[in-house]
Amino acid sequence: MARLVFDMNVSLDGYVDHDRFAPDPELFRHWIDVVRGATGSVYGRRLYEIMRYWEEDDPDWSPDLREFAQAWRAERKWVVSRTLTSVGPGATLVSDDMEGVIRQLKTELEGEIHVGGPALAQSLTELGLIDEYRLYLHPVVLGQGAPFFAGPAPRLRLVAHDRIGEEAIRLTYVPA
Repeated sequence: MARLVFDMNVSLDGYVDHDRFAPDPELFRHWIDVVRGATGSVYGRRLYEIMRYWEEDDPDWSPDLREFAQAWRAERKWVVSRTLTSVGPGATLVSDDMEGVIRQLKTELEGEIHVGGPALAQSLTELGLIDEYRLYLHPVVLGQGAPFFAGPAPRLRLVAHDRIGEEAIRLTYVPA
């Protein structure tokens, strides 16, 4: 049975914003391994559209950026959206019965399925489908933006904490 994991970089004050801070090289390598090792990812429309950046090579990319792009392209993706009519290569559009589709993926697959996007994560949290939350805490205060938790979270229990790279601490929680 697959586990559903919501994991993102987050500021000290609880916001996610890929434009306002980024992982250091060691954490970026960690994210490459996360994507490479995942069974797949479920994305909300907004984050999926941002991540489509990785579909086309950029000649200015470093070797690590190329490696991340290759891992992301190879990963299975499910995109939850009522407004999109198509998705890119390696992705499946989920426009109806999100709960049923996610429950089926969890039952039929093994490994970790990552959740991309706070709004989608909130919907899945409300359905009791997320098995683990991983906050990659960065020493940055944003004061505004998209919150990691887009709404009330269930009672959580800390099960692990570790430092990754020079600045980030990963906090791992499960529903209590």
